[in-house]
Amino acid sequence: MIRFIFIAMLLLAAPAWALDVEGVVLPDSVVVDGKELMLNGAGVRTKFFFDIYVGALYLSAPATNAEAAIAGNPPKRVTMDILYGELERRKLTDGWSEGFEKNQSEKAFADLQARLKLFNAMFSDTHQGDQFVFDFLADGSTRVTLKGQQAGVIEGVDFQQALLAVWLGKKPADKDLKSAMLQEH
Repeated sequence: MIRFIFIAMLLLAAPAWALDVEGVVLPDSVVVDGKELMLNGAGVRTKFFFDIYVGALYLSAPATNAEAAIAGNPPKRVTMDILYGELERRKLTDGWSEGFEKNQSEKAFADLQARLKLFNAMFSDTHQGDQFVFDFLADGSTRVTLKGQQAGVIEGVDFQQALLAVWLGKKPADKDLKSAMLQEH
């Protein structure tokens, strides 16, 4: 009986479940616009054998299908916790532009250009430990928070879906990260 009470006390005292990915502790849930979102999955973006960032996807309902995760109703959140020493602004913005272009039709990409330019203008050089937060809101906008400061808001459900496609589209930036975010096995 004493052992049962001890175990029960440990469980009650334990913090909420969290996932540790490469030393980045990700909470099991977050609140966006008053709605609780659950951690759907998380993984590491690698490039040329370097760990670049930990990416995490938060949704209101679990999704293992990319199309469902992209098209599903907001709110949603993606976080990026930078692992790499320093990323130059130009490399970040080139990466965003390439990710958008690879996952959109020529017309859709052209329609997104002005907003992609605004989005890219939000970024500066980035260092290990920095965090980016992208909140996909029910009003169709995307709130961008960089290094703890709100950087701006980009309008349009089409922008939301294009940004999510950078991670979850048919030609994602990193297939292993996509798989981890969707918990594909």
